[in-house]
Amino acid sequence: MKQQLLHTPEGVRDRYREECEKKLTLQENLHKVLKRYGYRDIETPTFEYFDVFGKEIGTTPSKDLYKFFDREGNTLVLRPDITPSVARAFSKYFAEEDLAVRLCYVGNTFINNSSYQGRLKETTQLGAELIGDESIDADAEVVAMMTETLAAAGLKEFQISVGHAQFFKSLLEETGIEEEEKEELCMLIANKNYFGAEELLSTLKVRDQLKEALISLPQLFGTVDVLDRAEALAGKNETALSCIRRLRRLYQILCSYGCEEYISFDLGMMNSYDYYTGVIFRGYTFGSGDAIVKGGRYDNLLQHFGKKAPSIGFVVVIDQLLSALSRQKIAIEAEHSNTMILYSPVQREQAIKLAKYYRSLGKNVELTLQKEGKTTEEYRKTAQKNQIRRLVLMTEEEKTMMEDLVSGMQKIGTIEALMEEER
Repeated sequence: MKQQLLHTPEGVRDRYREECEKKLTLQENLHKVLKRYGYRDIETPTFEYFDVFGKEIGTTPSKDLYKFFDREGNTLVLRPDITPSVARAFSKYFAEEDLAVRLCYVGNTFINNSSYQGRLKETTQLGAELIGDESIDADAEVVAMMTETLAAAGLKEFQISVGHAQFFKSLLEETGIEEEEKEELCMLIANKNYFGAEELLSTLKVRDQLKEALISLPQLFGTVDVLDRAEALAGKNETALSCIRRLRRLYQILCSYGCEEYISFDLGMMNSYDYYTGVIFRGYTFGSGDAIVKGGRYDNLLQHFGKKAPSIGFVVVIDQLLSALSRQKIAIEAEHSNTMILYSPVQREQAIKLAKYYRSLGKNVELTLQKEGKTTEEYRKTAQKNQIRRLVLMTEEEKTMMEDLVSGMQKIGTIEALMEEER
């Protein structure tokens, strides 16, 4: 039983030492990008009432939620997605706000995936939400900021696929087919199953031009030129044509940001979250089997919480990004410059004073009492294994130096020279 307690449940894992430091460094680097764009931090609870993520919200299916009860019998869930939480908090604390608000966050999300999917059930997301701005400029800012965060992570090769949630929906509504048939067609197109979509449509009463448009959706991805093909297939469907016009304008503004090389278009893109209403996007790179960034426009989500406000946002899936960086052999420079001061019981007072002095200079210091029977060489090997850059031994020379330091004779140069000798 004790041995079993050493293991984590399926779908979660531990991170420690260098790996954990790299993750925190990556998050800090990406967070700086969001702050440079004027985004301010928000923190929402790890668990919320079930209705915040209910079916009418359009987020994660109920079967994939971690659910439990409070003492009053209310159903609570671990958040599967942070965006609805931010929407709820915004509706409460910014109810009177009529100008755009920029919010960013880092937090863990929890989805009870099936074990055969091989995905983590607890993942860290870093995200940003631009609330209260319906303009194409807001769309462009979020996409541009997304490309900058991936560049800040150290990626050289990545692609942002951009689509529009209403393009496919408008064509689907035009067919007039049954709901069950719509769901099946959605699944086929989301999986880019060209032949399956063609076979299904051949059994349905849909006019030829619309049928051709739907069958072509899995192939409508590529450079900006794909928008010309999409426009021709849209026919007289004004909603679909409006989507194309917005994507064209978005690309023009992204060219002003200078990030057009990372942009592609995918008119067959689907999203598992039904609350998206406009531009949607996903980012991909080598070494990751899933999107490392994802998001889109959700102009109706806040209405569920009593506040009407057009919004757009994105999240970076930190765990997916870390995996991609590792497989691409892109190093994350995590700062680790600890100093170990090794002392005996009689040197304790001087060692503590020396440690306090170094810490006052902003240095990281470990105080280590040397155990009987342990040699200095053993501590050197331990320091090297733990990537401790300096080992300071409390000799009589350091003891005398500390006495001088305490009495006011601050021999900073001498102390620093000693530390350099120990590197």
